[in-house]
Amino acid sequence: MRALKTILIIVVALVVLIAVLAMFGDSRFRVERTIVVAAPAAAVYANISSLEAMDKWGPWKEMEHNMTATMSGSPDGEVGAISHWKSDESEGEQELAELVPNERMRTKLRFISPWKANNEGTFDLVAMGDSTKVTWGIQGENDYMGRVVALFMDMDKAVGPMLEKGLANLKSVTESEFAVGTPEYEIKTIDRPAMLYVGKRKVVGWADMKEFFGTQFGEGMAAIGKAGVAPAGAPSGVYFEWNEEKKTADLLAGIPVPMEAKKKLKDLSLYETPAGRALVIEYYGGYNGIGGAHEAMDGYMKANKLEFNVNVVEEYLTGPGSEPDSSKWKTNIIYLIK
Repeated sequence: MRALKTILIIVVALVVLIAVLAMFGDSRFRVERTIVVAAPAAAVYANISSLEAMDKWGPWKEMEHNMTATMSGSPDGEVGAISHWKSDESEGEQELAELVPNERMRTKLRFISPWKANNEGTFDLVAMGDSTKVTWGIQGENDYMGRVVALFMDMDKAVGPMLEKGLANLKSVTESEFAVGTPEYEIKTIDRPAMLYVGKRKVVGWADMKEFFGTQFGEGMAAIGKAGVAPAGAPSGVYFEWNEEKKTADLLAGIPVPMEAKKKLKDLSLYETPAGRALVIEYYGGYNGIGGAHEAMDGYMKANKLEFNVNVVEEYLTGPGSEPDSSKWKTNIIYLIK
């Protein structure tokens, strides 16, 4: 009985000790590292905005053995895309939770083994002229035992080296790609006829653009179908202004229709882009990486001292509705010029 009593006293003492230690442990943790990449924000963003792109530079493959990964959820490069990994050392999931082009990205990190945890991965980009400051962080809540562990384990020293290795890889990959990346966009000059679009013009926040396009394209197709008019091309975004400061776009999500259909569509909102010269890039890839093509177009216009003629148009020829592989999505990027 005395031995049992002693054991009970020890157990109670340990429970009390753990409870006391938990009171002093940090309830949250955050580890972050920063690096400067000699490439524009769009080039960096292209390498952090999809789970497949992150595999090009992620440090985990060097740390884990026999790793396998499977994709689920939304198409890669969109919020809701999930990669489930399993290796000899760990198992878990990473989900794209927030995507703000050329500015930030957030992921949900769900660890299954060797212990369970729900954390958040963060990427923040700050444009610095021709370079970009990148801050990669991991943060989360410490549970009861996590607070105790935090008293004895330095999370910054434990996680920091992995972040440093990943950022060094990201810098190397992005700078190498950017050094040879701009010439990959073939820019053609064409004579483009006037185009008529069915659609409503609106100033939309960047975060709301996907929903806006989906709603407007659906309503536009239904409206012209009811009027007995067939589309004259691919659904398009017709842009009037892209506001970096306010993070908004003044745009029209339009369905192109034949010019001769004006009378049939007189009760709908119509917009006509002017005829004239235009620059065109045939871009293949997910929408989150499209900024690089626009930067190439802007650079070309500056180098050749060209001026805009009202609109920039994106024609969405192939997308997630018809092709699950985002690398095969085709978008014509068209700059109307004077």
